[in-house]
Amino acid sequence: MNLPADAARSLRVYNTLFPLVFLLMLPGVLLRMVRRGNYRDGFGQRFGRYPGRREDFPGQAEPPVWIHSISVGETLVALKLAGALRRKQPGLPVVISVTTTTGFALARQNAGPGILVIYNPIDLRSVVRAALDWIRPRHVLLVEGEAWPNLLAECRRRDVPVSLVNARLSPRSEARFRRFKAWTGPIFRMLDAVLVPEPADRARWATLGVLPERILHTGSIKFDGASASANPAAAHEFRLLLEKAGVAPDAPVLLGGSTWAPEEMQLLKAWRALRVRFPNLFLILVPRHVERCGALLRELESTGARVCLRSALGALSAPDCDVLLVDTTGELRDWYQTATVVFVGKSLPGIRDGGGQNPAEPAALGKPVVYGPHMENFASVVALLRDRNAAVQVADGEVLIGTLQALLEDPDKCRDLGSRAKAAMEIHQGASDRTAERILEGKPV
Repeated sequence: MNLPADAARSLRVYNTLFPLVFLLMLPGVLLRMVRRGNYRDGFGQRFGRYPGRREDFPGQAEPPVWIHSISVGETLVALKLAGALRRKQPGLPVVISVTTTTGFALARQNAGPGILVIYNPIDLRSVVRAALDWIRPRHVLLVEGEAWPNLLAECRRRDVPVSLVNARLSPRSEARFRRFKAWTGPIFRMLDAVLVPEPADRARWATLGVLPERILHTGSIKFDGASASANPAAAHEFRLLLEKAGVAPDAPVLLGGSTWAPEEMQLLKAWRALRVRFPNLFLILVPRHVERCGALLRELESTGARVCLRSALGALSAPDCDVLLVDTTGELRDWYQTATVVFVGKSLPGIRDGGGQNPAEPAALGKPVVYGPHMENFASVVALLRDRNAAVQVADGEVLIGTLQALLEDPDKCRDLGSRAKAAMEIHQGASDRTAERILEGKPV
């Protein structure tokens, strides 16, 4: 199928600029890969060089659905959607591709039978063609915010439908796409379907050039079943680990989830202040980037805090610590279950490129949620929680201390806040199945 003239024009501009931008970004990308480890594993796959034949892998005899994700958050969505697809059509082959090494490890660890995990190809025309020749997908699903022009164009030429699922649009991205709509609009119009989390998102995507009849509200896969998918066994195991670390069963727990610098030190300051009123208060820190944990551990210990690492907690005979630093990935949901109060990171002032992390999962688990003023990346969820008085937003780290104290002093208020948060998230229940149904229908929305 030929490309529309405006899409071909946008693609020419993109293919002129992308190689230059890629070369400029390459040193930083390689440095991050080295820091995160395992960068050699599957390195050639990023250039479309995959091992053997895809059909020779177990459960991959037929053309698969290809789910294209990026990092840990998108990979969790991809895994959930893959499960829904295979429940509705048993035996359906699925390929999940991931960009980051942490996302790849998570996908490989949790992928079930019939799900093949690979690295994403770089969006260069020759690389994308090689990847499509190897995968030969029946449908390509882009997760959340990824619309790669060469991938879209090659799929269109091969008559392979492409859908953007769980389509997330941050205010910053929306403003950028609006500014360059003449160039990005034709790219978005190559999408066969855009499945959005919130009803209000339909109009937002339509103004960016997506055909309105191809936009459907399905709810958020990320939020779907967050409470139902909670693992009571894991929560019990983690509670036992906390008791082993010297935390009393009835001790209040403050958890900072997906934190960015300098939020960990601000939470440590809040914890010290609150310990005057709550001597048994325990602090759990789950940084967004696990590779920061080494430097963060040294910084925390320099203040005199007694810190345990999650990776060493089970091996220690009798650890005695005030703060648990979680240096493992894929466990945040289960640690949320141990919390009395949750702070959601990347939201306090002073963070470069802030915008917040996802508050939906602790909310769906019925936890009282607190976050800072910068939650632009999750504006729709924040609005949902705000309208239902189901979370607390604070202006800065100083206000955070008073807010946490008020919640810890009033267990009934904590319970009510968590209950309202859980009820607010129930509208997303079934999003995975609704999305899978639309995909398996094999036609645009």
